[in-house]
Amino acid sequence: MTKFKTRILKSSTQSRIILANDYDSREKKLVQHTIRNIETLHEYLCAIKLNFHILLPLGKKEIIRINKTAHQHGLQTIADIKLNDIGNTNEITTKTLWDFGFDAIIINPIMGPKAIRKIVTEAHKRDKGVIALCHMSAPEAKASYEINVKLSKNSKPKPLYQLFLKWTISSGADGIIVGATYPKIINYCKKISGKKLDIYSPGIGTQGGSGKKAITSGSDFLIVGRTILGSKNPPRMAWQLCQEEGLEALDST
Repeated sequence: MTKFKTRILKSSTQSRIILANDYDSREKKLVQHTIRNIETLHEYLCAIKLNFHILLPLGKKEIIRINKTAHQHGLQTIADIKLNDIGNTNEITTKTLWDFGFDAIIINPIMGPKAIRKIVTEAHKRDKGVIALCHMSAPEAKASYEINVKLSKNSKPKPLYQLFLKWTISSGADGIIVGATYPKIINYCKKISGKKLDIYSPGIGTQGGSGKKAITSGSDFLIVGRTILGSKNPPRMAWQLCQEEGLEALDST
């Protein structure tokens, strides 16, 4: 199997949009709707992201079915559980998700550099990907991700997201999450990380983020959910986003 970064680049030759399949977990036909989304939207996507609240009510066979369907349509699958726990819990959780067929996982780097590095090392042994939160897209994220922190008495205080960025780069992870609603922070992270990390940006449309501005600021992938799923014609909306953001013209070089 090829590395996750290679696979998602191959999947993104036509689009850099990742569908956030964020339905209400009380939706009775969750699996059917998810598979329908894959079948009708795949040509405008490179991956699909399943959040923790979507996975909880599903069984192993249902999750495997979703992942297999996505792979059959050329998409990568990302488990967005924002993993952040002790080593043994992280190990068991990631192994289970890999066995279910996921290609990558989103983690919360608050657990520290050693824990991040261990997750990345084990994931890469199976050619899986690790994406770390750096700065979320919600307006309230500013209160925590931009708080100044000091690791020692002699160190200079710096925003928490900069610390997360540093840890993620040093761990060898595949990417970071930076909200499209914070283009200046996207730009900063891209300048620091260069080609070491891909930047994944949620918050397009519904939360006020601009896909075009995120891309020009340095984002590599756009994560879009309600803007597509809540529209009257999801395939047309996905197509329009590709056209408007120029994502159909991006190549994998």
